[in-house]
Amino acid sequence: MKTERVVVDRWNPDPSLIARAASLLREGRLVAFPTETVYGLGANGLNPGAAKKIFLAKGRPPDNPLILHLREPGEARSLARVDERAAALMEAFWPGPLTLVLPALPIVPGEVTAGLETVALRMPDHPVALALIEAAGCPVAAPSANRSGRPSPTDANAVMDDLDGHVDLVLDAGSVEIGVESTVLDLTGEKAALLRPGGASVERLEAFLGEALRQGTDENSVRRSPGTRYRHYAPRVPVCVWRGERLPDGVDPPKAGFIGLDVPNADFARAVVFDSPENFARGIFAAFRRMEAEGVLSIAVQWPDGHGIGLALQDRIRRASEEQKIGR
Repeated sequence: MKTERVVVDRWNPDPSLIARAASLLREGRLVAFPTETVYGLGANGLNPGAAKKIFLAKGRPPDNPLILHLREPGEARSLARVDERAAALMEAFWPGPLTLVLPALPIVPGEVTAGLETVALRMPDHPVALALIEAAGCPVAAPSANRSGRPSPTDANAVMDDLDGHVDLVLDAGSVEIGVESTVLDLTGEKAALLRPGGASVERLEAFLGEALRQGTDENSVRRSPGTRYRHYAPRVPVCVWRGERLPDGVDPPKAGFIGLDVPNADFARAVVFDSPENFARGIFAAFRRMEAEGVLSIAVQWPDGHGIGLALQDRIRRASEEQKIGR
């Protein structure tokens, strides 16, 4: 397969380019496109054969469900059972980086739900994504547009690095705004459960709901959430966590990279220092890829504060780390 990459204006996407991409989706082919969180690998979400192509292109385990991206909140009622709580969250947080897990209706293919009775839905907050979904006339299944387990793509270069030859078309609208994936809430129980922290802050969600979110850590809950059961976000070199006490074991600064908000007292081969947690989140995956390309032997990443976007950063760093646990 030859992958075509076309530049599209974020705010005024060319209707002819969007129409061509939408036509590919209707034909059951794959289109990578930008959202406000990361780039997505899109397929017709109601076409089982197209959904299977996503798993093949990414090397994604088939028991890892996909998120369906919608053009407007009302579309959710044709795909899932939407109660008053879900409708209120859609009204307040969509379009935006919030995914809701709801009881699925029979129209949703098992390839999208990974055989579960639930479906994950969201409405992205990006003009190109919304124009594409509207033109396609169908919900678009779209995990991150990378090989499974790799750092998520925050620009089209990263998409091409991982999926050139595996996707029909890449819509290049520059870098994304948020840089980490959506927050995932499970609404199938009496209390909303946080399955994955992301671009929508837990603090804002809890304030809206008027209650603390339950932590969805049991096996059934984890299975319902896209992108939580396997190692993710990892470059090809070890990622170690720095918590400000001493450097993690195995990090030799002259041969290592550092990513964070405060540089430790060490002479790193490469350091990327961000001026805010928001920019840390926006740039961490690109920094992983850049350091990997530059040949560092390991990467030390600062453990951020767990408020706001910091909670999503903690999740991504934890699951990108070599040992899958917090370093000392």
